[in-house]
This record gives sequence, structure tokens and C-alpha cells, in this order.
Amino acid sequence: MHKTGSITRRVLATVLTALTLGPALCLSAAAQNWPTKPVKIVVNFPPGGAADQIARAIGVPLSEALGQPVVVENRGGANGNLGGDLVAKSTPDGYTLLMSSGGMVSVNPHIYARMPFDPAKDLVPVASAARVLVFLVAKPNFPANNIQEFLAYVKANPGRLSYGSAGNGSSPHLAGEMMKSQAGLFAVHVPYRGAAPALQDVLAGQLDFYFDPGIGLGQVRAGKLKLMAVGSLKRSPLFPNVPTLDEAGLKGFDADSVFGFYAPAGTPAEVLTRVNREINRILGTQALKDRIQNLGGEALPLTPAEFGARAADDSKRFGAIIRERKISGD
Repeated sequence: MHKTGSITRRVLATVLTALTLGPALCLSAAAQNWPTKPVKIVVNFPPGGAADQIARAIGVPLSEALGQPVVVENRGGANGNLGGDLVAKSTPDGYTLLMSSGGMVSVNPHIYARMPFDPAKDLVPVASAARVLVFLVAKPNFPANNIQEFLAYVKANPGRLSYGSAGNGSSPHLAGEMMKSQAGLFAVHVPYRGAAPALQDVLAGQLDFYFDPGIGLGQVRAGKLKLMAVGSLKRSPLFPNVPTLDEAGLKGFDADSVFGFYAPAGTPAEVLTRVNREINRILGTQALKDRIQNLGGEALPLTPAEFGARAADDSKRFGAIIRERKISGD
């Protein structure tokens, strides 16, 4: 009787172990075979912006590397929160990824009293893509030809000039607020649903200036926009003669942000490692380096841990200007 009871306990223990480990073992097996179907990249901003262009540039070689289609889907709105929420609540199986500016993780928690998800808990960093600079550009007939003239003119016309951005809390918006704070300027902020529509209104003269995340550099080269300065700590290799705002006297001015890929929390580590490895390899190719540089950025391959640490540092930096300027997304 004792022997029978012992056997029964062992059988029960085996069954319980199988029930406990079964889902994990199945998930691990699925992760090892990943991907077996198309992978979707959700871009949480409208088509045409820097996040969209970078996602599509990486998506093609990533599809070739994975042996499955990579589909890019734009879900803009709420400064990236709509697309971020969609991915955060997706099945964590590696088939839904997010491409976002750093603002959704580093800025949005500071400007929204409530968010539909917690970026720090519901998403995990997968792979950095690029350090994206912002370029201070003005409409073609702006009455200034260099950064010193520009700052002087804006200061002499408080409240009469307007500038656009990709939305409240976007890096172009924060760059504008940083400039206003450090230079003692007052200009009216006009938020848009993405950088592309803001650019169109600068070209049309309906806005006086804005901080461009690289998508308007073709118009700069064509003489349709005036490039006044770079909102980074170092000059852009595309325009080596154009000074930074730091050089113009706004010491420490740095509005750079890091764009990259995220996944729902709980996504298998094997999948995250594979995606990170493939994207970093793609970022090392000359074609991608050139593509991102043409957008005014810099390819930035990082480990997930390094990417997460960079986002945390950006959160501290941008959080300071958000509190100072009382910026809200609500």
C-alpha cells in the first residue's frame, strides 16, 4: 500500500510538472522555430516621418534575413501612444514589433497624467535604430540668413511667429521649448499629427520655422528652406558648415532622440536576441548607414540593455524641460 501511494505521488508530481512547464516548453519551441509567418512592425506615427522611413528601410533587409514578409503598419495618434498601446497589448510571440521615436518611452510618461499602458513595464527594448538629429529650418522668405540673425529676429518679435512640431512632447516640440527657454524667446507652438504635415506648412509659409527630424533636408538642399542650426551637440556631417545651437551660445543644447524597436513584455528572449542581432547587422551595412545619414541621423546599433539605458537617460533630460515649461499632452 505504501509502495502504491509513493508511485501515485510520483505520477501526480510528473503530471503537475508537465502542466507547469508545458506552456513554457511550447513557447520555447515556438521561439526556436520563429518566424513561421509574417512579422508586423507597427510605426506609431503617420507615413512619411523619420520613424516610418527608418522602419521601411530596415524592414526590407530584415524580411530577407528572417525568410518571412515584414509588414509595416502605421498607427499614429496621441504622440505615439495609440501604436504603442496596440503593440503593448499584442500577443508576446515576436510577430508584432513597434518602431517608435524615443519620445513614447522617454517623454510621454512625463506629459500625460494617464496612459493606456506603461511603456516601462508593458514593452521591452529590442534594438536601437538611429540617433535622430533635429535641424532648425525656417520658411524660404524668413528675414534672417544665419542663426544669430534668426535668434535676434525671433526675440524682437515676441508672440508674432509660429513654429510647428510632430505633436506635443515630440522631439521637435521639445527642441523648440528648449530654444525658447535658453534664448529667452516667445513663439507660438502649433502641434501637428506628425512631422510631415508640419513640414508642408513651413514650405507653404504658414509656419515660420520648425525643428525638422531630417525629412526636410531635400528641401534644404533645393533652397526651399533655410537651415539655421543643428539641435545637437555636434555638427551634422551632411552640413559641416552649419553650426549647432550649442555653438551659437545655447550651451549644452541637445535635442537628439533615439528611434528603435520594442516588443510586448513577455516576448521570448530567443526572439529578442535574434531580432537585435539581425537589426544590428543591417545597421552595419553601408546602404543603411547612408539611408539614415540622408535623413540627418546616425545608425546606432546597441544591445537591448544599452538601448534601455539610453532611453532612461533621455527621460531624465527631457523630463527637466517638460517640468520647467509645464508641457502637457492632455
